[in-house]
Amino acid sequence: MVTAFTPALRERLRGHLASFEPTPEPAAGRRQAAVAVVVMPGDDRRASVLLTLRARGLKRHGGQWAFPGGRRDSGETAAETALRELVEEVGLELAADDVLGRLDDYPTRSGFVIRPVVVWGREAELVPDPREVASVHRVPLDAIGAPRFRRPPFGGGPLLSLELPASIRPGRFASLYTTMYAPTAAILHQFMEVAVHGRDTRVAHFEQPRFAWR
Repeated sequence: MVTAFTPALRERLRGHLASFEPTPEPAAGRRQAAVAVVVMPGDDRRASVLLTLRARGLKRHGGQWAFPGGRRDSGETAAETALRELVEEVGLELAADDVLGRLDDYPTRSGFVIRPVVVWGREAELVPDPREVASVHRVPLDAIGAPRFRRPPFGGGPLLSLELPASIRPGRFASLYTTMYAPTAAILHQFMEVAVHGRDTRVAHFEQPRFAWR
């Protein structure tokens, strides 16, 4: 079933997030970061989530799937960071009133605590900053499937992954980027569970593959 980008969906997401009690994660020496989980219209006004493929030359997490986001500046709230990073990375300017809520903090192996902020977007031309973003993609909510779980060979919690729809796999690199892993996959899975379906699902215990530790 196609999920349309409508005011009714906005209120549904806002209501589910308002009923959810997000779990904070202490910094414990890690850096604070925030990402924007943006719901915006895609083709045929299908409600979609904005994802980026990070530029391969970046020092951290180059060539990986991500939500727009980054380190929180001193004095910034997570929402302020997420909105600022949206402008800097993809040229999308949204307001504080567009913030619908947030999800659980997610601690990463690379030394960050990510706070995901859910934001209601709008139709807009996205202009990625090539220094940070290789490409931008709108993934329809109804095309996001169930996650897969496996036990990683290095131990720890289950490794969560999501298969990407063929329509957003980027060009000649399609065979390399068919699967998304935690932390981005874990955050996207929790967004679907909590905001879309109204289920109280936690994801911070899911492990990340070794390439995401850097």
